[in-house]
Amino acid sequence: MPKKTLDGVVISDKPNKTITVLVERKYQHPVLKKVIKARKKYSVHDEENKYKNGDKVTIQECKPYSKSKKFEVIGASK
Repeated sequence: MPKKTLDGVVISDKPNKTITVLVERKYQHPVLKKVIKARKKYSVHDEENKYKNGDKVTIQECKPYSKSKKFEVIGASK
């Protein structure tokens, strides 16, 4: 099965080797047909502490680094 890849914005870079990424997606409600924005925060492994608040990044599913970190940064997205 392919690894999940997501695009998001860094909202926190305080912990060492970890960033928090906010991923936003839009989908249509099945009954009401209204477009809904869903947001989710992911804790992401950042080995070099390279990314700062406001950076747009691409993240990919990986082996668990901890209880909450199951994604790693691939690189900056456009």
